[in-house]
Amino acid sequence: MTFRQPIRTGAIAATFMAFTVLSGCVMDAPAPGGRFARSGAAEGNWADTGGVATSSFNGGVFVTVANDTGNRLAQGTYRYVGASNVEINFTSLVRGQQVRANCLIVNPSQMNCTNDSGSQFSLVRRGNFS
Repeated sequence: MTFRQPIRTGAIAATFMAFTVLSGCVMDAPAPGGRFARSGAAEGNWADTGGVATSSFNGGVFVTVANDTGNRLAQGTYRYVGASNVEINFTSLVRGQQVRANCLIVNPSQMNCTNDSGSQFSLVRRGNFS
């Protein structure tokens, strides 16, 4: 799937607010207590393709920050719903809205997402999570 629509700063911010914003890898099923037996494929930092924001996926916690200011744009949770599918539920801090996005990890470096209003966006891996 290729996304070739022109990217505007406002659209990216809206996407991260509406998404976020932040999906082949195979993951283990959840262990007892809802924890994963090993790190999932989404764990780490992901940037939007326009370079506006970076989303972190860490132990079920999702956070997106603006690259230019470091301000938090969105926060919430995520969960694995399949071997390469991730569901993100978050609050857009700019718009004050609850949003859900479904993402497909298409390879270790790219995640394609669709939010609950139908907007599509891609995230690319941005180094190791620390």
